[in-house]
Amino acid sequence: MYETAGKLKWIGATQSFPSGFSKREFVVTTAADKYPQDLKFEVVKDKCSILDNFELEQDVQVSFDIRGNEYNGKYYVNLACWKLQSSDGSSPAPARSAPPREQSQRSAPSSGPSRSEPEPSPADLRKDDDFDDDIPF
Repeated sequence: MYETAGKLKWIGATQSFPSGFSKREFVVTTAADKYPQDLKFEVVKDKCSILDNFELEQDVQVSFDIRGNEYNGKYYVNLACWKLQSSDGSSPAPARSAPPREQSQRSAPSSGPSRSEPEPSPADLRKDDDFDDDIPF
């Protein structure tokens, strides 16, 4: 388990594949080092909707695992996010059922009523079948 903090720079649209696999990528700019770094993370399957509640330039805390695999003699490394929250420690309101919006169409989330549900543990968020290492991403 790894963690980093930074500002959301880019949020991509959900990508769906014929196998039923879906993923969504986002970029966080970290300022922990002398030179800021843009790190690309991904969320998969049902976790794709967690990004709907975040805005560009928002300070976030990312918990992730490093995944690596080999495909046809090439090696790939992915930063697999399993928890994303605001840097102030608060989690955003639960995702609405609206379809994902493109980066240029993003607007501030409504301040409607939020349900209070217990935060899932890392073990609840990670399942053995969450990461299909046969697909080269």
